[in-house]
Amino acid sequence: MKKIVVPVFLVFLIFACGEQPNKQPKKLSASKIYTLYCQQCHGNKGNLLLNGASDFTKSTLTLEERIDVITNGRKTMLPYKNQLTASQIKAVAEYTMNL
Repeated sequence: MKKIVVPVFLVFLIFACGEQPNKQPKKLSASKIYTLYCQQCHGNKGNLLLNGASDFTKSTLTLEERIDVITNGRKTMLPYKNQLTASQIKAVAEYTMNL
């Protein structure tokens, strides 16, 4: 019995520690994405200014410029091109224009 339990446990351990698939639902709303990824620095209303974050209420960036910043990052902001789809990035950029 011991000879079977150890290999089964090792196989389980390998799969448990393996790379997890991306479990993020693709149908998140722009406000939910903003809450998950942006709110901690930009704040609920876009004007928190934490960690050098821009104030969305005073920003003059165009939609395309916002998409570029979210996609590629800027200053201390990390890029989100590997976490969000292009359509999610665009939706969040549009959302920030209304804060």
